[in-house]
Amino acid sequence: MNVPMQWLKDYVNIDCDMKTFTDSMTMSGSKVERYEELGQEISGIVVGKILKIERHPDADKLVVTQVDVGQEAPIQIVTGANNINQEDYVPIALCGSNLPGGIKIKKGKLRGIESNGMMCSIEELGLSSEDFPEAPEDGIYIFNEPHELGMDVKPLFGLDDVVVEYEITSNRPDCFSIVGIAREAAATFDLPFHYPETKVDEIAGNAADHIDISIQDDDLCARFAGRIVQNVKIGPSPSWMKKKLLSCGVKPINNIVDITNFVMLELGQPMHAYDLSKLVGGKIIVRRAVDGEKAMTLDGEEHELDASMLVIADEKNPVGIAGIMGGEHTKVTEETTTLLLEAANFDGTNIRFTSRKLGLRSDASTKFEKYLDPNNIEDAMNRACRLINMLGVGDVVSGIVDVYPHKRESIEVAYNPENINRLLGTDINESTMVDIFEKIELVVDREARKVTVPTFRPDIEREADLAEEVARFYGYNNIPATLSTGTPTVGKKNYKQKIEDITRNVMENCGIHEAMTYSFESPKVFDKLKLDEEHPLRHAVKISNPLGEDFSMMRTTTMNGMLTALSTNYNRRNESAYLYELAYVYLPQDDTLTELPDERLQLTIGMYGGVDFYDVKGVIETLLERVGITDGFSYEPQTEVPYLHPGRQAKITLNTKNLGLIGEVHPDVTDNYDMDTRVYVAVIDMPILVKKSRLERSYTALAKYPAINRDIALIAKDDVLVGQIEAIIKQRGGKTLESIKLFDVYTGGQIEEGYKSLAFALTFRASDRTLKEKEISKTMHKILNGLETMLDVKLRQ
Repeated sequence: MNVPMQWLKDYVNIDCDMKTFTDSMTMSGSKVERYEELGQEISGIVVGKILKIERHPDADKLVVTQVDVGQEAPIQIVTGANNINQEDYVPIALCGSNLPGGIKIKKGKLRGIESNGMMCSIEELGLSSEDFPEAPEDGIYIFNEPHELGMDVKPLFGLDDVVVEYEITSNRPDCFSIVGIAREAAATFDLPFHYPETKVDEIAGNAADHIDISIQDDDLCARFAGRIVQNVKIGPSPSWMKKKLLSCGVKPINNIVDITNFVMLELGQPMHAYDLSKLVGGKIIVRRAVDGEKAMTLDGEEHELDASMLVIADEKNPVGIAGIMGGEHTKVTEETTTLLLEAANFDGTNIRFTSRKLGLRSDASTKFEKYLDPNNIEDAMNRACRLINMLGVGDVVSGIVDVYPHKRESIEVAYNPENINRLLGTDINESTMVDIFEKIELVVDREARKVTVPTFRPDIEREADLAEEVARFYGYNNIPATLSTGTPTVGKKNYKQKIEDITRNVMENCGIHEAMTYSFESPKVFDKLKLDEEHPLRHAVKISNPLGEDFSMMRTTTMNGMLTALSTNYNRRNESAYLYELAYVYLPQDDTLTELPDERLQLTIGMYGGVDFYDVKGVIETLLERVGITDGFSYEPQTEVPYLHPGRQAKITLNTKNLGLIGEVHPDVTDNYDMDTRVYVAVIDMPILVKKSRLERSYTALAKYPAINRDIALIAKDDVLVGQIEAIIKQRGGKTLESIKLFDVYTGGQIEEGYKSLAFALTFRASDRTLKEKEISKTMHKILNGLETMLDVKLRQ
């Protein structure tokens, strides 16, 4: 927010140097980013009046002028300008003056005739004809009204000012205005604050006889007010108004447009002016647009609208996009004689989305995207009409047409001086606190110990906010520094965090990289994952104010994020990618979505390139072993997960609990993600893993006796699970069976159709003796007998 000091001084009489001012404002909470002294590059430029113009005796394109610059005698200046006349007031660079770019003016001769200075164009002063449209494109700048001869021209061009840039936080929208900063300055320096004059001189009549205003969508428009101005005279604004607008970086256009911009800067309330004669039916209707409806804005661009956007319409068509830009067809022109002045309050979120969709931003939309006080509208409207009175550019008709369906009321906040002092670590008396509250325009009821907060201060909601105001204006530097006291504690991670750290460590050790994806997703991902219309994962939490359809719901599965990340790698020509993600899914508790969703942490693993099902399975088992789970888990084939291959997926169970799933991604799904390769994934439910894990380690002495290894190749039907075989081997192997490892799976060739060959490595060891061959043979016989009896699994011959 840029605030010119001279404009600020219209409301509060600041009389200190800039360092004191900026330091004090920053310490009271209005942080100053920087300040700029305008016009530092120029000096010695004064107002001159041309008294006489004569032809140069030796140059057809030069003239010799006599110019009164307020000195004892006129000075002579030779110039090639062809747009000057006698009696013109122009900027004169005297000898010894400085211009932008390091140019210094010296006395000289042009074709033998002495010249004691230079007449200046607007560009030579370092300014732009865009800011001063009355300036000629190629010629000397001519003032449109007389000024004191010899006076410095800086004030006339707004170059005698200091512009201060403030960093305004989002909780202080009232400070996005000159008046808002003036309030803060008055409170900071304990000075009187002078509110702008809003008394309006009106002519007879009733504004309601000229315009009818209605709001159809009051969820997007809290208030809409209008006033009628007749006998309008469009023309340039006076120099004082132009100067103030330019010092804030706003280009002057004409008196009516400049007044609306002036009020927006001064009070923070955007305004708009319509040519009343161009409003069909004499009506203003605030409504949602119709899908496909078009609106031509002031920039000459036509925009196609949709039903999410709010428009200002007459009886027939949109005449503006609410809060962003007015319409081309109802704009004020030199032929305008009667206008409607509008001030309104629109929903900031809707304005932001509409602005983004249309790629259309304006100073007004930037204001509306923040909280604006609807109770500021009447003052803004009257201030604009007061300026119309002052400039004499129209007659204001009596009355305001004001539609305000749900008035915003002030709130009351209780305070307790003891609580505030305890919070701040101070000993400030109640009278000082009350003085501070009154300085910032809070209405204090001292007996009840409560304050009424004006609606332009939405940041004050509770006693802690009042404590902050006390601290700001009492002075942070006046609060005594104290050392905090307390019992030191040793920080440590909880059990869940430890399991998560172990999980990340295992993934990294297995060569798998972490991915991080968005929690917000599009409903379109369900189709990409082949989930049917009734699938429970389609029941998702919707975002009430999404950035767009692609971020309109909370994810119910991490699979889309993982496959998107793998697809990105695949389509960037990475031959392989091994990724994992620890992320939450958000599962609704009921159909009504009235309760908070169940937020469940999941581990998702995704791989492609040089890997198969068993690589993913190995990673899972490494993790289980690392968290102390060595038995009780199994893999059960399933077909119900739509995004996995129906014949290559399994459910992971742990002591009858569903721990997760593992499998190959369905080829149709990989096609949907633009991948022409086999992709393997696994999902682990982390709350169950945390609950079943055992990090406590028991000590086992190193084995004294040698191990005996046996490899067996088995023939089993295709529908027999490896987990079933391993369970029987463990059961029949007894205490001497130390480990089982599947190291080969084979089908085809010499294996009968419908069967598979499975090879296991078994390790036997006793803790108290060396095992004998006879013992091993007996145990192996029990294992093979059990497999054949219970699963019809036989030793491969």
